[in-house]
Amino acid sequence: MDNNNEQQAPTIFWRIDEWFPDLSPETKTRLKTYHEELIKFNRTVNLISAKTILVADALHFADSLLAAKIITQSHPQIDKIYDLGSGNGFPGLVFAIYKPTTQVVLVEIDQKKCEFLQHMISTLGLKNVTVENKNVEALGDNTVKFAITRGFANISRTILAARKIMPKGGQLFHLKGEEWGIEVGEIPSQLCSIWSPSLVGEYKLPVGAVKFGVVKTEKIA
Repeated sequence: MDNNNEQQAPTIFWRIDEWFPDLSPETKTRLKTYHEELIKFNRTVNLISAKTILVADALHFADSLLAAKIITQSHPQIDKIYDLGSGNGFPGLVFAIYKPTTQVVLVEIDQKKCEFLQHMISTLGLKNVTVENKNVEALGDNTVKFAITRGFANISRTILAARKIMPKGGQLFHLKGEEWGIEVGEIPSQLCSIWSPSLVGEYKLPVGAVKFGVVKTEKIA
């Protein structure tokens, strides 16, 4: 009896070309290569949860792309942005692929994840990305004007970690799920005197009905 059908590996989806037809061929190719390398490296380095591997195109790539579109369209003046706690490269590496004219700095304390990020930069031939293998707090005082973060920490802990590295007027973009409003409401009052939170935009993934939000905290003092 042939059991091959029973032993077939589950399908790992890739639907970015279908969902984002406006992307350039070079951008699509780079994103696909990133996806392939991510799946390969995930066997030895814990980059994404095993539960998200099959639909990483939606949960990681589409999520980062949609957020990058919102940020770049609402803040076209950004020429350099830091990805705090970059880890697997979401959203910073996707941002860099999508917007090659913007300099992106991936900040990550884990050495193995930094090695993966450096591998991706080299493999994709990206000239606009650098990696900083250090803690967020170790970045220079007042050196980070724009930053983005996804899955690093809740909003309160993130702005606390960024309090010295961002100057007055610095803007930090948080990629959050549908309960972003709860996190904003939990920001301690003493931090609200230093940071002003606002919603930049909301979006839905190409699959599912859950709303996601890009929340900005601007340093006002």
